[in-house]
Amino acid sequence: MSMSSASPSAAHVPVLVTILLLTTIAALSTKGEGEEPPKPTPWPEQFHSLLVMNYTGELQLIDLWYDWPNGRNFNIIQHQLGNIKYDLEWNNGTSFFYTLDSNRECSSAQLEVGILRPNWLDGATYVGQRQVDGFLCYVWEKADFITYYEDVVTRRPVHWVFYTGLGFEQLGYDVAGRAAHVMTFEVGAVLEDAKWQVPWYCFEKTTPVAGLVDM
Repeated sequence: MSMSSASPSAAHVPVLVTILLLTTIAALSTKGEGEEPPKPTPWPEQFHSLLVMNYTGELQLIDLWYDWPNGRNFNIIQHQLGNIKYDLEWNNGTSFFYTLDSNRECSSAQLEVGILRPNWLDGATYVGQRQVDGFLCYVWEKADFITYYEDVVTRRPVHWVFYTGLGFEQLGYDVAGRAAHVMTFEVGAVLEDAKWQVPWYCFEKTTPVAGLVDM
């Protein structure tokens, strides 16, 4: 007796499996291509952050207070084994750079615009993910002057690097290659008003700085 041939349905099973796999792969690929790249999280309107800064080899510790509702930004800068300098910026473009020691140094500047807005990274170009300081980060670049790193999990800033001077060297900054490493990030923290007062001698012997261009 001759053997019966395989049924048509059984013969087509491998073909159906192959088609199903190819369809699934194509669908997953299309989904990945259509996804929007991540966007940087806007800064909180008020926060406090400790930053370790590397200014092309010179280390500094910066106590940063950002206060958008009150239109002010404060950088308290501890130089390594050196003095403390205060950089107080207002949203009307006025900026003071001073010390509180016996030298009573003070400089001022009138910038074209005020402090950074919470959404100042809008329009940045997403360049992928990288490991930095032990964190997996989203990375953006903007206007050829900054690379910004944000933790993939918490969406907090981890690191950023400024590449151009923008005139701030006139206030005592060496800003070519300003690398910030974010050590703490306290959302909603506010510095008491008394600490925002500029010392009296800034209004008696302030040295104006001309020609600055704000970020």
